Amino acid sequence: MEFFFPEDKLARAVPEETRISSLSAKPYPDGYRLRVNIEITPFQKRPYIEVILNDSKGDEVASTSIVEPLSWKLEFTMHIRGELKNPYTLHARLYYPDGPSAEPLSYSFDVETPPPSTAAQASPQPDSD
Repeated sequence: MEFFFPEDKLARAVPEETRISSLSAKPYPDGYRLRVNIEITPFQKRPYIEVILNDSKGDEVASTSIVEPLSWKLEFTMHIRGELKNPYTLHARLYYPDGPSAEPLSYSFDVETPPPSTAAQASPQPDSD
């Protein structure tokens, strides 16, 4: 809601000066979802953001595009496809379709292997008579 109050006295950057100021990610305990946080300099014109997640081999395992966000603080969940291959690198690029593009930011991290399901542990094993 901050975005809609012009009396907030924030200096809003022109497209040439709009940048991603912070990028972070935290894996969920299940090992297959990722909480992503991005902060952007307050902007005059809403940018586009492209986010790509690569595994240790450089293969893309998740991606998303954000078109004209309303706020400069973004939080969202990405789903990691395939088997876990640490380390992972998250790349975020801010750009304007008809204008400037900022240098991409990267954030590397490891995802812990999820613990075995309690349902799998509780299932009865066949008798070996």
